[in-house]
This record gives sequence, C-alpha cells and structure tokens, in this order.
Amino acid sequence: MTKLKLLFLCTGNSCRSQMAEGLTRHLKGDQLDVYSAGIETHGLNPNAVKVMSEIGIDISAHRSKLLDDLMDINFDYVITVCGHAHENCPIFPGNTKVIHKGFDDPPRLAAMVENEEDKLDCYRRVRDEILRYVEGFPEGFEL
Repeated sequence: MTKLKLLFLCTGNSCRSQMAEGLTRHLKGDQLDVYSAGIETHGLNPNAVKVMSEIGIDISAHRSKLLDDLMDINFDYVITVCGHAHENCPIFPGNTKVIHKGFDDPPRLAAMVENEEDKLDCYRRVRDEILRYVEGFPEGFEL
C-alpha cells in the first residue's frame, strides 16, 4: 500500500504544525507520510518540544521549514492548522486536497498568563486537541 503524503501547514512551522507532524508520525506513520512547513520560519518552539516529550514523542530534531522547501513533493492532503496559513495557502498542483483545521496559537495563549506551568498548560491543551484530531484519521481521508 502506498502511503498518502500529508502536509501540516502553519504560519511559522514552530509549534502547531510541528506537534501535528510528530503526533501523526507517532500514531499513523504506517499509513501516512507526514511533513510540516510554514509560510515563514520561526524556529522550533522549545515549549512545543517540552510538552511533546511529556507524552513520549521527541520532536527535538525537527527543524522549522519553509513551504518552498517541500514544493517538489506531490501532497495528497494539506492541512492548514492556523488561519493565517489558510488565508495564504498557495494553490497546490494536481489532486491535492486542502483542509483547514484551525487550532489556537499556544504562544499567544501563554502570553496571557504569568505562571510557567500555566503557560505550559496552554501548549498541553492545544497538543491534546491536535492529538484528538489526529486520532480521528483516516476519517475523511481516502486511505
């Protein structure tokens, strides 16, 4: 069986798309060939790395990538995980299906709280929302 190629697209490829890539590789790597990228690159968010490691998934070797770095890959699905990426998502060639599933921005949520543990809770909440979404795959996908 050929694996479907899936791209998670976000603004900076630092947090949400990185967590989504890590979770999908971990849970569905036998079915999906998973990538993540951004419209821009903001570097890998250390709090995203931290909350992923709490559930046994290491994304510390990931790097923030531009969408342009992956344009030679024919994706079956592109999932935009933030509004900015969705609004600025380019047209993909062929039969690529673009799906928008927005998630809150953990750094923005964390900026509204002072305590470090509360900041991490913002990342945990979004991580867990992405986890529930990924657990629902392949619903809606043609596997």
